Amino acid sequence: MATQSVLIVDDEPDIRELLDITLSRMGLKTHSAATLGEAKVMVAEVAPDLCLTDMRLPDGNGIALVEYIAQDFSHIPVAMITAHGSVETAITALKAGAFDFISKPIELETLRKLVSTALQLEGDTSRTENAVDQDLIGSAPAIQTLRQQISKLARSQAPVHIHGESGSGKEVVARLIHNNGPRAAGSFVAVNCGAIPPELMESEFFGHMKGSFTGANQDKIGLFQAAAGGTLFLDEVADLPLAMQVKLLRAIQEKSVRPVGANEEQSTDIRLLSATHKDLVKEVEAGRFRNDLYYRINVIDVRVPSLRDRLEDLPALAEYILQRIAANEGNDKARLDDSTIKALSGYSFPGNVRELENMLERALA
Repeated sequence: MATQSVLIVDDEPDIRELLDITLSRMGLKTHSAATLGEAKVMVAEVAPDLCLTDMRLPDGNGIALVEYIAQDFSHIPVAMITAHGSVETAITALKAGAFDFISKPIELETLRKLVSTALQLEGDTSRTENAVDQDLIGSAPAIQTLRQQISKLARSQAPVHIHGESGSGKEVVARLIHNNGPRAAGSFVAVNCGAIPPELMESEFFGHMKGSFTGANQDKIGLFQAAAGGTLFLDEVADLPLAMQVKLLRAIQEKSVRPVGANEEQSTDIRLLSATHKDLVKEVEAGRFRNDLYYRINVIDVRVPSLRDRLEDLPALAEYILQRIAANEGNDKARLDDSTIKALSGYSFPGNVRELENMLERALA
């Protein structure tokens, strides 16, 4: 296998040297550029497997390089180097198509993890696109757009917020993003935020130490630790109480958590996906959801269409679901006739795909 290469873009020689030494020790080949113009030439000439770019460059900024690579060399992941605490810059970079970001001063262990994750991405995106095609049934324009979004977002580390009506398939979309990205070998940990009693939330999210409260008979890892190296999916995130929202925001910002009863923080390595059927903007305006948390989890927004918005997909979707249910029950003769399809097509499906699935399960029972 050919040695993988990384393009380092920074106008500070000391930073370029630090990155060069660190990446070379990882067995990687490096190329360097000091300006935006040089970087654009190098991308075309050396076709790196990853690009690390500083935000501030003498003849432009890193966002312009992110956009250039995303447009013409979309198979190359780009990570942005930002000033410490520059959250807005990091979010702008992620929205522009950056794979991830790292803040100065650069922590070498964090850098090594970022690079290792990025280099697990395959240059050819066709595998991801084919996998999404197989798992997301339908050909309606809204579904075609959703497929394209998933294929792109699977290659990023940006937090994604998925919104859509109940039963529309938000968790399916989250799993597709996870399964087709560099964290696919890690765990996909899903939690319904509205199903956890408020008094147990901190323990569920961050874990607890033995003896930290009545009933804590042994150490327990939290959801953040369980999702290490993988993806944490917070479903119905709008149902989190405000007190827990503060703690969640801190965990996201610091990339660390403190289990209940522990004296020290534990670093975390997760990709965060979230979803809700509520309008988060209205929740923020009503004071039920923190504005700062909204901007941290809603870096990229994905809408899952309702079933009534893509009724042209109903025949194919119903047949797919029916065959899956029938196969699980050992029934190879189940079919949908034209009259059934017509009857289904005249219904509005307020419960969306989940309601369709429940209907078909009852029909086969």
